[in-house]
Amino acid sequence: MSSVDTKLEDLHAEVTAELPPDISVSDVTYEGPELVIYTRDPKRFARNGDLIRDLAGKLRKRITVRPDPAALAPSEEASARIRDIVPDDAGVTDLYFHDNTGEVVIEADNPGRVIGNRGATLQEITAAVGWTPEVVRTPPIESSTVSNVRDFLKKERDDRREILERIGRQIHREELASEEWVRITSLGGCREVGRTSFILSTAETRVLVDCGDDPATGEGPHLELPEALGAGANSIDAVVVTHAHLGHSAYLPVLFDRGYDGPVYTTEPTRDLMGLLQLDYLNRAEAEGRTPPYSSERVRAAIKHTIPLEYGDVTDIAPDIKLTLHDAGHVLGSAVAHFHIGEGLYNVAFSGDIRYGDTRLFDGAVNDFPRVETLVMESTYGGRNDYQTDWGDSERKLTDLVSSAHDRGGTVVIPTAAVGRAQELMLVLEEAMYEGTVPELPVYLDGMIWEATAVHTTYPEFLREDLRSRVLDTDDNPFLAPAFERVDGGDDQRASLAADGPAVVLAPSGTVTDGPIVSWLRHLGSDPDSRLVFVEHQPRGTRGRRIQAGRTEVQVGGEGGVGAAETLDLELGVETLDGFSGHADRQGLENFVRTMRPRPEKVLCVHGDERAVQDLSSGLYHDHNLRTFSPKNLETFRFS
Repeated sequence: MSSVDTKLEDLHAEVTAELPPDISVSDVTYEGPELVIYTRDPKRFARNGDLIRDLAGKLRKRITVRPDPAALAPSEEASARIRDIVPDDAGVTDLYFHDNTGEVVIEADNPGRVIGNRGATLQEITAAVGWTPEVVRTPPIESSTVSNVRDFLKKERDDRREILERIGRQIHREELASEEWVRITSLGGCREVGRTSFILSTAETRVLVDCGDDPATGEGPHLELPEALGAGANSIDAVVVTHAHLGHSAYLPVLFDRGYDGPVYTTEPTRDLMGLLQLDYLNRAEAEGRTPPYSSERVRAAIKHTIPLEYGDVTDIAPDIKLTLHDAGHVLGSAVAHFHIGEGLYNVAFSGDIRYGDTRLFDGAVNDFPRVETLVMESTYGGRNDYQTDWGDSERKLTDLVSSAHDRGGTVVIPTAAVGRAQELMLVLEEAMYEGTVPELPVYLDGMIWEATAVHTTYPEFLREDLRSRVLDTDDNPFLAPAFERVDGGDDQRASLAADGPAVVLAPSGTVTDGPIVSWLRHLGSDPDSRLVFVEHQPRGTRGRRIQAGRTEVQVGGEGGVGAAETLDLELGVETLDGFSGHADRQGLENFVRTMRPRPEKVLCVHGDERAVQDLSSGLYHDHNLRTFSPKNLETFRFS
């Protein structure tokens, strides 16, 4: 008998001893980080709401209780009973029953009303029908991404359960290593922006943190190293993704193409947005005649292996590592990843990308942890002169630019990432038109922006509280304002809209490397009455950086030998508004570290141009008396 089986036998006995004698336990097993208890008496479990909480506290594990099939009411009968129990204003739109696990997924407009006060309605459902309810939100804006992910996971439920059971056994295996140490190896994202990827190693475990691409070249991280795939794909025990942007997630499916079969930990909206961005990444590669590094099947494999976590949940991901995700304030679902290693041996936090101050979408990044010895810190705007314009001033400058362009008959074209920045800009423009500070005019949402916005409305609990309330109010949802128009008709539609008169265009990519923004430059680049407005960081080597630096002749097309290359003469004005960035500026980065509780002993400055990481490293050392480093790719740091 394996050590895991022995543990499960002991847990079965302990759980049975803790429960009242009238509640049976038919099986105890691991599914991912959770302990799953099967019982023939789910209704009795449900009538005592404190049982699960008390068990979880005593065993120090996340617990799910599921019924044996014999204890379940027939699904048709259960469906009618559930609809009787759940209040009408919950807006139940669908029910999905999973016989093999005894779970019923309830999709509703207002999940809170399905859950009830402290889960009272969920307990009532189980007590009435035996099924274990799981609640998901019906997207206020129809989202093909969310629907496709949910339908796929529904279809793969049995396979996913087997994956989770295998992962659970790996997490709870017996520790074999006799040594104790911690290492961080940089696979990408050092002295550069993008292709972020690190290996966090202990004597027992290897965890890959992020796996992105370089936005200028499309290159991925150095996965061939022995610390990564060079030792075999399944020498990696777990993957953690801080957020969905391609600079952090584009190469994740490559792991599954190379044979990785383990877990991916991230938040639920990051899981959905990763799928959206990765599939678009493949479509763009095909359109440009490039060979993509993986197929869409590998994107689905990554989704199937993803274990979503809530902010603040402490989760076992290996025998010697616990993971907690905290809000990073950068984009929807973005996280600071905190790792607690061993029994108090060492603590490491990876910032991912952070915004320390509040924005219209999000509260600022969390920097309060139980312990942190080493912080791996993004440095995108870490240069000594990288101070962004005040958010309010940036909003006023944007509305002035829009009003001026409107008066001239021109259009404001904004290259922007589809996830995060676009939604911030939508909120600014919606309020400005409502208050009359800019004239009413169409705002064209091109590429993935509409779909990404729909995903935002599916997860309002990840937004600021005031915005969350508006999104849940169908009459006040700002993302449904009449000014917003979806563009999905291709180049002919863009040409027609460009000729229609004043407007605002939000279009990927934010770095003008590819995507719909290139088409808009073809149609509006020669119009001196229009404006191209940059609102995010333009990494070296990108077309956006060259235009921002004053280049007026740019070559487009011909990528991968597809289509004819042409040179555009840009006559439209070019502006930069840096206050809308989802990244903290130099002051914000310093404040994040200065007010961090507890303060770290060491800081590794990463994810920034060479000047930015060295400036931030030097500043934190001289001004805050911290040991700092500005690693190069392929460097390894050993701690403890």
